[in-house]
Order: sequence, then C-alpha cells, then structure tokens
Amino acid sequence: MRQNSSSNDPLKSATIVALARIVDPLIDLMFDTGVTVQEFSRIVRERAVRRATVRVHRDSGHTSKSRIAILTGLPRSEVARILKAADASKSGRLGQHPARRVLAGWYYNPMFLSENGDPLILPIFGARRSFERLVARFSGGIPVRAMLDQLIQINAIEVLPDQRIRVKSRVPTFTGLTSNAIAALGERARDLLDTLRGNLQAPTPLFEGTAMMNEVDAEAIPVIKRELAEQAAIFIEGANSLFGRSRNRLRQSASKGSPKSRIGITTYFFQDNLGDDSSNIAPVANRKRKNLSRQLRKTPKRSEGSRSGRPA
Repeated sequence: MRQNSSSNDPLKSATIVALARIVDPLIDLMFDTGVTVQEFSRIVRERAVRRATVRVHRDSGHTSKSRIAILTGLPRSEVARILKAADASKSGRLGQHPARRVLAGWYYNPMFLSENGDPLILPIFGARRSFERLVARFSGGIPVRAMLDQLIQINAIEVLPDQRIRVKSRVPTFTGLTSNAIAALGERARDLLDTLRGNLQAPTPLFEGTAMMNEVDAEAIPVIKRELAEQAAIFIEGANSLFGRSRNRLRQSASKGSPKSRIGITTYFFQDNLGDDSSNIAPVANRKRKNLSRQLRKTPKRSEGSRSGRPA
C-alpha cells in the first residue's frame, strides 16, 4: 500500500497543514471576487516556475528546465511553456468567471439587447430570449437557478414581478471590494508571510509578536477593539515619526551607491469564534428563496380567416 509522501517527513507535513490554513482566506477572497479554482491553479503553477527559475539561477548561474521541473514537480514541457509565455502577473488574461461571461453576454450579444442597444428585461425561463437561454449559452454548464442566486447575492440583477429580471451591473462584485483594497491586501499579506518564512532561517529574525486572549466574552470585544485601535494608531504614528527622522539622517550620511530597501511594520486585529470554522464568512442578507416554475404561455386564438391564410 502506497503511503503519503509527507507521512515520513515532519517538516513537509507541518508545511502542508500551514498551507491549508493560509489558503482558506485566499479561497474566501476568490469566492468574493469571482476567481475560479482553475485560475488559482494556473497562478500557482506559473508563479512556482518563475520563483524556481530565480532560485535555480541564483544557485547555479544558469537556467535549467530540468532542475526547475524537479523543484516544482511539474512536467518539463509545462515548465518550458510557462517560461516561454509572458508573465501572468504582468500580462496575459485569465479565463472569465461564469458570472462575468453571463453579464457580458447580456450587455453585448444582440440576441439579448433591445433595438437601442440596452440589455433586455428577460423572463427567467424560455426557449429563446430568456435568462435560461443566456445562462445556457454563456455560463459553461452552470444551472440557471444557481446562476440566478449568485447574481442576486452580488446585487447584479433585480427580480421583477412575473418572473422577469433586469440586469443592474456589467461586473459581478461584492459591495465594498475595490481593486486598490485588494492590491493592498496582496502586498500586506506577502510582507507578513515573507517575514514569518524568513524568520525560520534568518540568523537575526525580524520582529514579529502577537498578543492574544482566548475565551473572551462577546460583550467585551467592542471595548477591547476600540482601545487596541487607539493604541495601534499611536504606535503607527510613532513609527512614521521614526521613519521621518531616520530618512533625514540617512540622506546626510548614506553614499549614493548604497543598496536601498523597503522597511515597515504593520499591526492588525484578528478575531474568530471558537469552534466555528465559518466565523469569517461574510453574512448574506436573509432573503427568502422564491420558488420558481415554468409557465405555459397562452397563445391567442386565431380567427378562421387567419387560419386559412385570408385576412380576418
């Protein structure tokens, strides 16, 4: 019986557990912004190859696709393909999320546009100009009800009477998420992880400390949060003042050719409910799910003249 390759390697086992904890917030962010697992897998593979390339070149002085393949566990052919392609973090376009494809089709496909080019108000079910047809054409196999629920949740559509819907937004996103905020999230998360990982091997570790208390009563949390926020603000203000004084001294003493670095310190508050893995999930508005059903359309009766081809 084949054993897991990490079972006899305590460092690898601990790393896998740590990665599982790290990836959970990333997955929640993916769900919030419409990034798919396939897109995330592609990002990991591409970044792994490029980071391995830097490491191999640093150690050996040249780039070896075989060594990169061994380090990453990817086939050599995939390593070659990724190295040949443009860096996905700088260029290139990942596949669209199904919700993005549906909304784009609603805004740009003539079948779902009015004569003046506006997106039509669509019935949910129908054979031709309907939300059902739109989802079937652009979602890649997502059930119509699942897509309807998702677009309602992110406030991209409005449900009207008689099982009709109106589109409200071209881009599916949750309220409060912005590209600048997400970019800051990536930068700060990377800084923190670089510090923690670097401290595992650095002879002089960077400062990292955590104050924590378990089993806090819910009534006390608002007061604690407020006081900690005030203390943290005073600390950050003092750090900025120190940076300002240091910058002035360094300008006077540093040589023009000396290497430059980016330094900083971050404080943050965290909270999770004991025994509840879903505590970090954002609450969703309590909407009662309305039962939907297909409705047979009544066709108007034609007169004898119209059935025979003569005017009535």
